[in-house]
Amino acid sequence: MASEREIFGFSGPLHLRVVDWNNPHHRRSIAASLVQGVYIIERDRRENRHGQNALAPPWWEFFNFQLNHVLIDPDDQSFFGCIYELRIPDHYYYNHLTQNYPKYVVAFRGTINKPGNRTQDLKLDLQLMLSTLQQSSRFQLGLQCVQDLVWKAGDPARIWVAGHSLGSAIALLVGRHMVRMSIHFETYLFNPPFSSIPFEKIKNEKLKNGARIATSILTAGIAAAVNINSIKPHQDKEFLTLAAWVPYMFVNPSDPICCEYIGHFDHREKMMSMAGGKIGRIAAQNSIASVIANARGNDCDAFHLVPSAYLTINKSPCQEFKQAHGVHQWWRTDVHLEYKLHQYR
Repeated sequence: MASEREIFGFSGPLHLRVVDWNNPHHRRSIAASLVQGVYIIERDRRENRHGQNALAPPWWEFFNFQLNHVLIDPDDQSFFGCIYELRIPDHYYYNHLTQNYPKYVVAFRGTINKPGNRTQDLKLDLQLMLSTLQQSSRFQLGLQCVQDLVWKAGDPARIWVAGHSLGSAIALLVGRHMVRMSIHFETYLFNPPFSSIPFEKIKNEKLKNGARIATSILTAGIAAAVNINSIKPHQDKEFLTLAAWVPYMFVNPSDPICCEYIGHFDHREKMMSMAGGKIGRIAAQNSIASVIANARGNDCDAFHLVPSAYLTINKSPCQEFKQAHGVHQWWRTDVHLEYKLHQYR
């Protein structure tokens, strides 16, 4: 039996019958719904739900999207991503360039902890924690699809990339690689994993700040010991190049997977003012794991450490982890959200 959370008519954003593409709430809700569509199309595949029994199509058809392509993991044959195309007449598309709607959306799902998906998804979660996700076939396939779409669409501004949890890590990696090619597109990262200890969960502010400072100093110290500048001499320049790209990032304080982003950006600004900013600069671009990996000869980026982000925090109380980490929260109308723009300078 399908749960109500899988059925668009029960849990989808039915209030968006008329979409204002200039409204951030509408754009966020649609991006999250399209990510949910990837989860449900994989569940349809696993449960052999086809035709009229399939539950996934309403998650994109309600917003006038059509399914263009499904991304398949070659290791377990699961559906991990979808390419959607907005069905709008060409004359509308060219006459309404001020509207912030996409022509294509590439969406990636996160981990499904169920038989048939668990083994491969948890393997990728481990790669994420070790900062080696860029070696996965899912990332390589996702990057190739986005590159092909850029060539097809002609205008990167008409392409969105979105993901949830593990899928947001893939979307983040894709975005970083495309920025290095001077290609920017709108990116929606729902509950993106922060590959570090979630210091944000510490209640004592002094202890929390002290732990962050100690970690930054330790990271800078290890980087100095292995001479990270000689290993990656162009790192500063690349990080500054990435700073012009500002993905939308959505986090929940009750979610230990992503909550560290809340304090990370403010802490980074404080560290940039210490010791002439050298410690903060090194810590902003590296993690302890990435420094050690590079010292061992592995080309490794702490890809979760983005220079800039438009951070949205869900301040509404959550009763359980599943609610705090779920993608459904991002299209609800009764949530209390706080917003802050963080830009690396």
